[in-house]
Amino acid sequence: MDDKFRKHSNEQNEWENEEEINEEETVDEERPETADEQDLYEELDEEEIRAIIQEQKIQQATQPEKKSKPKRPFPKWVFWLIAVFMVINIGAALPRLFSLPAIDFLQTSVSLFMDEDMQEYKESIALVDTGNSKGTGFSVHPEGYIITNEHVIDDREQLWVYINEEGPYGAEVIHTYEEIDLAILDLEGDGFPYLEVANDQSIDTNQPIYFIGNPLRFSGIANEGTIIGTTGESSLDSEVIMLDAPVYRGNSGSPVMTEDGTVIGVIYATREDADYGRIGLAVPIESLLERTGDSILPE
Repeated sequence: MDDKFRKHSNEQNEWENEEEINEEETVDEERPETADEQDLYEELDEEEIRAIIQEQKIQQATQPEKKSKPKRPFPKWVFWLIAVFMVINIGAALPRLFSLPAIDFLQTSVSLFMDEDMQEYKESIALVDTGNSKGTGFSVHPEGYIITNEHVIDDREQLWVYINEEGPYGAEVIHTYEEIDLAILDLEGDGFPYLEVANDQSIDTNQPIYFIGNPLRFSGIANEGTIIGTTGESSLDSEVIMLDAPVYRGNSGSPVMTEDGTVIGVIYATREDADYGRIGLAVPIESLLERTGDSILPE
């Protein structure tokens, strides 16, 4: 009997101990494992949240920036290859724009304009703009009388004249002589620079000459040449002067001058010659004065 009681008593104690252990485990499961995890359950007010965000911004600002990986430098040989390619292409295009003689005449012009007298002559050279074309003219009177070619102004849509780097000036055509391809314009205003005109000037073979004009879309280009001689074989009602000189489109109306700057002719065209190749043609200024007298010249 006693043994049965002891056995029952022991079983009762074991059952109570198991219940106590189970209760302790249940309590441990509901408790956070560490103090750090307990922080996750704290409720933060608005001011504390703002303080935390501001602190994070400060930390990010004070952290050193990550250095970006340096870019691979552009190979120099590629740059030089492109440069050489461009030079070759420009060199190939130049002959299409300008012939070698044209480049030579630009070099000659730069050389001539180093001369003070040539700079003074240039002041009297005019650019005649008709709207559909451009040509050259030159002043022979301080009141603005300009000599140019008749074919320069014949098909004009407008008539503007630039002279001595000023303009445009309005102009009136006061005389035209189609038979010698010359015309005279009268500019608005006065006090213009002008060139001296030869009343009686002999024209000699191999005589050095100068001329200034606006060829190939340039302005005020000076050049030089020599007189080959004169010929009556032309489309004009006059003998013309043949010039061994680099005359180009835009030189129409350019004055032909002696070494002292006196005008002896007006360029109007070019022609192919069997002996000289391409030559310039000019109307003697005497042919114009035979028609106008001294009325276009200063007293």
